Amino acid sequence: MRPKLVTTDDIDAPYDAVLLAVKAYSLDAAIDDFAAAVGPETTIVPVLNGMRHVDILQERFGKEAVGGGVCKVATTIDSDGRIVQLATFQELAYGERDGAVSPRMEEFDAFMRGAGFDARLSRSIEYEMWEKWVLLATLGGITCLMRGDIGEVVAAPGGASFILSFLDEVVTVVAAAGRAPKPAFVEGARTTLTTPGSTQSPSMFRDLQQGSPIEADQIIGDLLARGRKAGIATPLLAAAYAHMSIYQRRIAKS
Repeated sequence: MRPKLVTTDDIDAPYDAVLLAVKAYSLDAAIDDFAAAVGPETTIVPVLNGMRHVDILQERFGKEAVGGGVCKVATTIDSDGRIVQLATFQELAYGERDGAVSPRMEEFDAFMRGAGFDARLSRSIEYEMWEKWVLLATLGGITCLMRGDIGEVVAAPGGASFILSFLDEVVTVVAAAGRAPKPAFVEGARTTLTTPGSTQSPSMFRDLQQGSPIEADQIIGDLLARGRKAGIATPLLAAAYAHMSIYQRRIAKS
């Protein structure tokens, strides 16, 4: 079955749900595009990285309209504009951010199942959003700052120690500003991020290598700001953000 494709001009009534899946730097433009689809009963399910988008969406549409979501998939776009999947996992989780199982999320869950990927209703989606941010900020900060994948950084002198220090900074900020990651998750991250020979890298690093825009402000900059507000010293995050900011300004001029 082919989906019905609509453009902004075709929206003539509120939708039951809006699944928002754009790069964070395109959020403002996307909001203008789908605003006509949001009514009093519409559920917005964003699967953007970080947490900044939640504040922006709530300010525009109200707290009750905004649910939570996490998408886990590894993809890239090849030279022909095709989406290439780099790993076998393809998971979408969603739910109310307060952990309740609401009728609207049960309806959304029923609709999403059977679509060809792993879809699940979560009772702890806000925690999962913070948890993903820990991994993305650490992976993105490390690989973009060092211009290499995890295995290459581990192989460098002091590389593993640098990785663990960066992770500690991120975890400290998230624990103070949001939802502290569970010890088992942190231990797993420490192991994964210091695996010799690992080719692991995030889409942000791949975008940087291709000269494309990156989500530096949302993944690193916003976390850095939250750390400063909490009075936490984050020299490694600050270095990564400065490096990314220089890159962003350079490509903006090109």
